[in-house]
Amino acid sequence: MTAPTGRATVRRLVTLLAVLCLALAGAVQPVGAKGRPDPQDHSVSPVRGWTILSDSDKGADEVIAAAPKYDISHLQISHEIVHDLREVREEKKRVQANRITAAAHRAGIGEVAIWDHALYKLDYYPAEFRTGPDGTIDLDNPAFWEWFKDDYRQMLDMVPDVDAVVLTFIETGARVERQHSTRLRTEEAKLAYLVDQVADVVNEERGLGLYLRTFGYFPQEMERTIKAIDLVTNKAARVMIKAQPHDFFLTHPVDTTVTRIKRPVLVEYDTTGEYNGQGKIANAFTEEHVDRMRYFQKQPNVIGYVARTDRYKESRIVGTPTEINLYALARADKDRRARPEDMYREFAARTYGKRAAPKVASALSKSYDIVTSTLYTLGTNNANHSRLDYDPYCSSYDRSISGKWIDPPVTYVRHTVNKKFHFWTGVIEHLAPAYCKTSATMKRENPYVLQNGWLTDKNTMNQEYLRYVLKEKAYGVRLARAALRDIQRAEPQLSAVHYRQLNAYFERTLLTARLHLAITSAYFGYRVYVQGPEQQTEPMKRLIWSGLDESKKIADEMRAYPDKAETGEWDWIRDAAEADKYYTRISQGWDRYDLIAVPRPNA
Repeated sequence: MTAPTGRATVRRLVTLLAVLCLALAGAVQPVGAKGRPDPQDHSVSPVRGWTILSDSDKGADEVIAAAPKYDISHLQISHEIVHDLREVREEKKRVQANRITAAAHRAGIGEVAIWDHALYKLDYYPAEFRTGPDGTIDLDNPAFWEWFKDDYRQMLDMVPDVDAVVLTFIETGARVERQHSTRLRTEEAKLAYLVDQVADVVNEERGLGLYLRTFGYFPQEMERTIKAIDLVTNKAARVMIKAQPHDFFLTHPVDTTVTRIKRPVLVEYDTTGEYNGQGKIANAFTEEHVDRMRYFQKQPNVIGYVARTDRYKESRIVGTPTEINLYALARADKDRRARPEDMYREFAARTYGKRAAPKVASALSKSYDIVTSTLYTLGTNNANHSRLDYDPYCSSYDRSISGKWIDPPVTYVRHTVNKKFHFWTGVIEHLAPAYCKTSATMKRENPYVLQNGWLTDKNTMNQEYLRYVLKEKAYGVRLARAALRDIQRAEPQLSAVHYRQLNAYFERTLLTARLHLAITSAYFGYRVYVQGPEQQTEPMKRLIWSGLDESKKIADEMRAYPDKAETGEWDWIRDAAEADKYYTRISQGWDRYDLIAVPRPNA
């Protein structure tokens, strides 16, 4: 067995001595054999965590500096810093990971976790182990697992002060379930065996924590993940789930698989809005996060939460209006009676001052309805990681549908539409381009939808659904405009710095909502127009061209706008270029739609 080395040894010995002293005083919680809190004992202190995704050192320092006021006890470093543990062999990433770990410990954050995905790409592993059919790894070869464990030891030696590993063991490079074994007869068995090999090194040898991330693109895949976790023999491994199944969509239900996991569970929240604006537009989702937390607080195996603090580069939400999401989780975690609707004013008062708080709170509280009527359409997301992309991004129509996780698959859409829709026969059937309804992803992940005949292989956008979509997008524009008015009315009570920040936040929101309404008019109108001469009327031409002309005007306004928000995965200004593409495709003829061009209507 390999023991921790170097500074880690010293620090853990000090920690152990402190624990023993407290134990003698009768003031410590139950601990395991290695002096760490027993993961099977749910009376341990709750986990309050954040995750840093960006490799910005400035950003990491700002996030860590803000952590104490939220009582953050757990920090995950992931994505652009270290996504796969093998990346610690790169000097830049290793140095950064160790620097952040040390800074977090100095700030009083007791547990720093580093991310990993296993297995890596197939060619990472020596050819001598890839002796299975089609060059797969022979999982029955003990020498492979010895090599695998030793590789893990070497990598952990390079980040000696980390306290835990967050392991994604599904959706990886060389998926272990696709490798060869005559002994491990099911996918679940292969997944569980991999986890146990990692746990042998991480937990048993090093005394580190281990969190197993769940993930699934569709319900059956989630079932497989849960079954695999049930087969893991290591008792110390904990689980980390997302607050919703699959991914961070506002209209997805809560992830109820937590009730079937027989281990301590950490719940991950996306407070930065990967699909919902990434902090660049109105993204104050207090009710969204608190309502989900209230569900998880009722589950006896839930030990805490972890929230994402950025979406790459300089997009951190600390110090921005979107920080309210971090505030809401921390507030709800400490006080189960705290109401989400009160948190808008609390956050606004402590951040922007009591006099400005009512109007700022009013603006922030409109975020959920603005985003779910702008980046979502009729109850399902239509934005490619927040980016304008109605077509050809099929994931909005074959993968990221909230109806996959709801039984029966129906939704009630307000936003002045005020109508119940079946997700498949209503929303997807009419919104999706024909080729997305027959995609390989649709067939693999939603075969029952096709078997039930809920979708056709045609473009069925029609006048009725066009009206619904336009009503919803227009509602989003009106609400965004009202939120901006709230801020402008609060200007006398705000500092100049705060007013500039909030005004830009909501002006970007309004520009985004207006652009989506314009492109919706042009794109979905075009989808009706291409269906034949009977649809190619002067009123339809006017609708399409009003959208195209408006989109060009708004795109120019966006390009000229002085505050385009910090960089991140979603580059807000790029939506202007996306709008230009729709203008060209529709006005000149789109090859995807038989090169049918829409002439300008008669004067």
